[in-house]
Amino acid sequence: MENEKEQLATPLPEARGQSSTSDLKENGALASEDTAAGAPGAVSVETPPSTEKLKEERAELYERLLRKQAELENFRKRAQREKEEFRQFATEGLIRELLPVLDGFERALKQRAPAVPETFYQGMELIHRQLCEVLARAGLEGIETSGKLFDPHYHQAVETVEDPGRRDQEIVEELQRGYLLKHRLLRPAIVKVAMKSKGGRPQAGDETAERG
Repeated sequence: MENEKEQLATPLPEARGQSSTSDLKENGALASEDTAAGAPGAVSVETPPSTEKLKEERAELYERLLRKQAELENFRKRAQREKEEFRQFATEGLIRELLPVLDGFERALKQRAPAVPETFYQGMELIHRQLCEVLARAGLEGIETSGKLFDPHYHQAVETVEDPGRRDQEIVEELQRGYLLKHRLLRPAIVKVAMKSKGGRPQAGDETAERG
């Protein structure tokens, strides 16, 4: 009886073999699934841009930035220059309109009538002087002609005269005063010029006429 019980408790060899084979199959199936999941190309991944392409794009953007900065700087300088020029010559039209008033004062002060009291001319001289001071602060400057040689850049000759006592092309008389506005010609001086012989037109002399 005891021998029969031991034989019944011992598992059959075939049952043990079947269980081992089933375990192997299941393990193999799991391993196959893991291998398939980790295989290259199983999941589609987008490839990032190459390093060279990124460098080219960065260089292009940097060049565009430098170009825009240069354009902005040029615009800023041009705007500043135009602003300075406008401020410098904004009053040019008004000053030009006042030149005939200066001419009238100068003619009146040169031709004094004996019957007019001297105090009248003194008042005119005071007004003329004040007006000249205001215009001088605005940049107006008279062109000197006395003893100067003719310069077509600053003088306009309307008559030539023979004068042995003067140099050729020397200014003999000023008929109308010329003016500069901040060293730029506003109106040329109208003058008479000495010539060696009649009939010639005055030309620029060998010496440069000095500015007023």
